[in-house]
Amino acid sequence: MTGSVEVRCMLMRGGTSKGAYFLAEDLPADAAARDDLLLRVMGSPDPRQIDGLGGAHPLTSKVAVVSAADDPEADVDYLFLQVGVDRPEVSDRQNCGNILAGVGPFAVERGLVPPGEGETSVRIRMLNTGELAVATFPTPGGRVDYTGSAEISGVPGTAAPVVIEFPQGASPLLPTGNVRDIVAGTPVTCVDNGMPTVLIPAFALNVKGDEAPKDLEEDLALAERLREIRLEVGRLMGLGDVEGTTVPKLSLLAPPLGGGAVMTRTFIPVRCHTSIGVLGAASVAAGLRIPGSVGQGIAELPVQSDRIRIEHPSGFIEIVTSVDPGFGETAPVARHTAVVRTARKIFDGTVFPRSVDTAPTLAHGR
Repeated sequence: MTGSVEVRCMLMRGGTSKGAYFLAEDLPADAAARDDLLLRVMGSPDPRQIDGLGGAHPLTSKVAVVSAADDPEADVDYLFLQVGVDRPEVSDRQNCGNILAGVGPFAVERGLVPPGEGETSVRIRMLNTGELAVATFPTPGGRVDYTGSAEISGVPGTAAPVVIEFPQGASPLLPTGNVRDIVAGTPVTCVDNGMPTVLIPAFALNVKGDEAPKDLEEDLALAERLREIRLEVGRLMGLGDVEGTTVPKLSLLAPPLGGGAVMTRTFIPVRCHTSIGVLGAASVAAGLRIPGSVGQGIAELPVQSDRIRIEHPSGFIEIVTSVDPGFGETAPVARHTAVVRTARKIFDGTVFPRSVDTAPTLAHGR
């Protein structure tokens, strides 16, 4: 491919992330060629991503690849790709629940799913893990309506709600088989309710857990502790060597400050999230529901509601989750998980990738 290539693309905000959405048919079928193209589309590697669509942060350097599903249980297939900012990497080793919020509207916009009367529900298979989600959003008059009164922390203004429900997944809720593990001398609870996540008491790492993300990122001692935990826990969770990946997520837990259940600071993997990912929040919420987890004594859980408010640096996210705690030899199971997000179409048109002659060598993040 040369510099004359142009690709149909829709730029969307999904939740608290932003990404480029493509139909699979508009991208090369070969994964290496596709990833090379996406690096040039996003302007990577470059700390500013000045020559592409990327926004110089992992949260704004994301891609959704969508196609019609051949599975009778799904309407569309969604592949999430995390494009490195200052490294030539494209990774498919995780899901993204924020970008997921835009997949349903995008599928209707591109004619993959017909709009319903008043609202539309799209069944989405997340190819990164094989798990399913159902996104429901307004489609008055047969068109996606992005305007509405729903607010989410970390996004200015309001927009139409996108309700995302997650059926019970096939992966064990506790990947290590234990409610608690001691990893690198630190008590942790490893959870996977859609995103492999490690819950860590902030005090165990000698931080309060309510610091500004920038301050935590500049704490070199904390960074080394987190790296040590990630490498060891990756093997315990069956993820293998996670040195070059963005999973598992690490979420520090601290007492809530704004009336929620818990305060969080999440690392992806070394940058501290300015909010929290949807699937990461779903895993945190489920983990807090498990008796004996490291959240016990930190979190203030509602007694008569399945709705858990998780606080993060830019506000909060509410997750509806119910967990069967298990008994004896029976492992805990997340029975129901749902979240309200918003999404917005920013532009729909053609993107012109940087010339292949100026692109750096690709390093795959698989």
